[in-house]
Amino acid sequence: MARILVTGMSGAGKTTLLEELAQRGHRTVDTDDDGWVLPGAIWDPARMSELLARHDHVVVSGTVENQGRFYDRFEHIVLLTAPVEVLIERLATRTNNPYGRSAEQQAEVRQYAMEVEPRLRRGASVELDGRRPVAELADAVEELM
Repeated sequence: MARILVTGMSGAGKTTLLEELAQRGHRTVDTDDDGWVLPGAIWDPARMSELLARHDHVVVSGTVENQGRFYDRFEHIVLLTAPVEVLIERLATRTNNPYGRSAEQQAEVRQYAMEVEPRLRRGASVELDGRRPVAELADAVEELM
């Protein structure tokens, strides 16, 4: 049993990985959905604290400004990565989220990959290549549990 955070840039495959883990019977929370993120791109601290206090087996996904505040409550911080060109291609073609289709948003992703991803890497306990098949990524996360 473990609390695991899967983080990374938009397009790295976090949602797809969470969907696979949910299909395998694991409790998952994608913080891009259902009001987890407040204005200012931060998690709702009270809600996240309650989730982590109530569940000792959960995989949470997201990338927000205040996630480091919760790192000590996760057994593993998994950074899912992919080259920026792969991120851009995935964002431009995905159907479940409109973010990343405009040139402005793609420029933003490039900037985040240079500025934010290194910070995420410093906080991560594990880094996984998001280009791997989703079943392999899910296997790797399950090994951490």
